[in-house]
Amino acid sequence: MQDYIQKRVLEISQYILESSATVRQTATVFGVSKSTVHKDVTERLPLINEMVAKRVRQILEINKAERHLRGGEATKRKYSTKKK
Repeated sequence: MQDYIQKRVLEISQYILESSATVRQTATVFGVSKSTVHKDVTERLPLINEMVAKRVRQILEINKAERHLRGGEATKRKYSTKKK
């Protein structure tokens, strides 16, 4: 694995751990695609640091379980601002 990729993987994982950010939010912050973030934390991170990978996986599982709630809130905000 190239050095810049390994550095990015560690930075992305640290960001997710600190902010509990979603894959989409993380991709926006780092200027990469959602696919890149997902590959970094699911495939590359376990090769670098298994303990950090487990912690990041837990956060991503929580985000996945809550995504239907976030989607409902976004829709609610969208239509409540249209009425005004």
